Amino acid sequence: MKITPTAINRFTLFRLPAAYFTGVRVRAVSDESCKVGVRLKWANRNPFRSMFWAVQGMAAELSTGVLLMRTLSQKKIKASMLVVETKATFSKKALGKIVFDCTQGAEVAKVIENAAQEPQQVWLYAKGINEAGDEVSSFSFLWSIKVKN
Repeated sequence: MKITPTAINRFTLFRLPAAYFTGVRVRAVSDESCKVGVRLKWANRNPFRSMFWAVQGMAAELSTGVLLMRTLSQKKIKASMLVVETKATFSKKALGKIVFDCTQGAEVAKVIENAAQEPQQVWLYAKGINEAGDEVSSFSFLWSIKVKN
């Protein structure tokens, strides 16, 4: 599968329906970064009328995972990917449209190269920014990558 926003959004419909139906969408992907957006709506809000933390987590995780998927796809490497640890901080109510951006493409490429010799782990980060440009949350994911033989 070619890793494009359209392909990944279609993938989420069938393989990650919770993300799809809560409005999580890949907006842009390149060798360097991945942007994932989600807008506050009825299906993803909490009782406090802000975005449920798990929806923010899905969007943040997708922004980091798509970078890994893209690099693996470009290098034609089959590998297992697994989140083994996560951390999150919330600094503001998530209202309106939130965009999560992971900009560690260069680091991902290096880790994938090293994964051919032995399994690797890498911390990838995504910050959630609202329409006013303020950070509402930040997520860290420790990804484990193991190349399949």
